Amino acid sequence: MSSVIHIHPLDVYERMKGGQRLQIIDVREPGEVAAGKIPGAKNIPLGQIPMRMSEIDPSQETVMICRSGSRSAMACEFLMAAGFTRVKNMLGGMNAWTWEVE
Repeated sequence: MSSVIHIHPLDVYERMKGGQRLQIIDVREPGEVAAGKIPGAKNIPLGQIPMRMSEIDPSQETVMICRSGSRSAMACEFLMAAGFTRVKNMLGGMNAWTWEVE
């Protein structure tokens, strides 16, 4: 059973709109990100997370995103196993963001 905490795209949007500082990590491949991304999101493809973990601040609330929410959930599990406690997976990924926010 996964212990990943999920967050709804509208919650992410409202927090950003309200000025809350969120660290958003997009684990999609660069070609996918070129099609559209959340403003301020940092792209670290899923396969690079282990080597680039130092680029993620463990003290900040972090929202992991991908296309549909699957890869970002895997990234959350990896980071949680490495000791990160403030990571959340955005439900539905960019598919949901595009449908519900944009």
